[in-house]
Amino acid sequence: MPCTTLLIGKKASYDGSTIIARNEDSPGGVFTPKKFVVIQPEDQPRHYRSVLSHVEIELPDDPMRYTSVPDATPKDGIWAEAGVNTANVAMSATETLTSNERVLGADPLVELVKAKGAPGEDGYEPEVAGGIGEEDMVTIVLPYARSAREGVELLGSYLERYGTYEMNGIAFSDVDEIWWMETVGGHHWIAKRVPDDCYVTMPNQLGIDDFDLTDALGEKVDHMCSADLAEWMDANHLDLSLDVVELVDGDEDEEADDLWPDANHRFFNPRDAFGSHSDSDHVYNTPRAWAMHRFLNPGLGWDDPNAGWNPEDDDIPWCMTPQRKLTIEDVKYALSLHYQGTPYDPYGNRGDASTRGAYRPIGINRNGQLAVIQIRPYAPESCRAIQWMAYGSNAFNALVPFFANVDATPEYLANTTPHVTTESFYWANRIIAAMADAHFNSCSRHIEHYNEAVTSKGHAFVAKYDRKVEGDGGAPLSYREATPVLEEANARIADMLREQTDKTLDDVLLTASLGMRNAFALSDH
Repeated sequence: MPCTTLLIGKKASYDGSTIIARNEDSPGGVFTPKKFVVIQPEDQPRHYRSVLSHVEIELPDDPMRYTSVPDATPKDGIWAEAGVNTANVAMSATETLTSNERVLGADPLVELVKAKGAPGEDGYEPEVAGGIGEEDMVTIVLPYARSAREGVELLGSYLERYGTYEMNGIAFSDVDEIWWMETVGGHHWIAKRVPDDCYVTMPNQLGIDDFDLTDALGEKVDHMCSADLAEWMDANHLDLSLDVVELVDGDEDEEADDLWPDANHRFFNPRDAFGSHSDSDHVYNTPRAWAMHRFLNPGLGWDDPNAGWNPEDDDIPWCMTPQRKLTIEDVKYALSLHYQGTPYDPYGNRGDASTRGAYRPIGINRNGQLAVIQIRPYAPESCRAIQWMAYGSNAFNALVPFFANVDATPEYLANTTPHVTTESFYWANRIIAAMADAHFNSCSRHIEHYNEAVTSKGHAFVAKYDRKVEGDGGAPLSYREATPVLEEANARIADMLREQTDKTLDDVLLTASLGMRNAFALSDH
């Protein structure tokens, strides 16, 4: 599954929140309808079986309630993708990653092996289950994690025990920390804490470009990994660092001190060791990281080939400190980018036919849903988590906030079916995008108004109901007391969203109809 992720540390965000965000995109030629729901503890499976890999896992008996963004038609499994639990821990899974032949040879992916023949026949070989994957991860981890670190540790234990059949990146957040986790081969993994003052850009490539292996195997302050990672890397010659320095505590070496901030630590570049640098990466992946950095850090000369990084560079940083604090609106714009202001914009007038559409956009027709999860330190715990949602192609949709501490989500976002209908937020946005794309210049003003109206009204609703939960000067409402209040807020937000979506659909339909090629100015008398 192609996706794009953006993570923002609490000192880099506009209000001190941790923010994790990801587009879930369908494969080429496929559109996967999505819905936004709440999973109650009684509905959480205790015995889990993956549809795709057939792996079976016994789950704990004490799950928390959590939000989820599953497929509307679960023929391939749940694919829960993103959510927040009642401990205000959020998870986004997954960003499909690339790897290289050395890694996959050293620790092959754990793929389903179908049975050969039938029981009792000569040569019969029973089925061998595969590992876990994107289909499974939110469901088997999020209901049980009480911190971002716990989420990493729990998923890591599953990866080491059951393996995985694909390379993935996973985000975990709580009110204090964001962790980014990457699977490496079939059973290995690494995780790095996002610096509080930084943002992270992740296209579909293994992204972490600096890792302290000593910390990961020791104190785990900012890094974690599978227990045997160092031995496995060394046995398979995976570390490509030219100047790795390994010293025991107490050794003194002036040259080593010049090489590393702490010469007693072993550092390496996971992107070099475990990632890929293929020709397809330079068309499909690295340009998206370049586009996000260009927007979030515009003063670094991204358009000057001699000053900064180019769209096809393999060393575009994994994380950077922004030039200013970043907002929810910045997240939406970054994850809707189609190379505006460059020769690569398929809707633009710069460049020519050879450049427009040369690179894979972030805001692509195959966006299925965007989940932006904001954990706010200043809000009462009972309304701390906001899950912003958008459906369909991000170049033509709007992002809307919903409180996560609820027992049910509004029908307008939960009622998605395989059948096209304007009664569904998902399908209404698909229809808007299909019409507006063909009439981009004349319809773009409608999309801008849609975004502004939904987001501004959404902010106002959040502020209003925050005050209600805060108790208007008294004690904040408890979780139980706050839940019906927040469900009322979400219902009112959904009503507003539907009104604005219907208006935009009306406006886009009229504009697109007037622009039809069989139009004729002369009317009947």
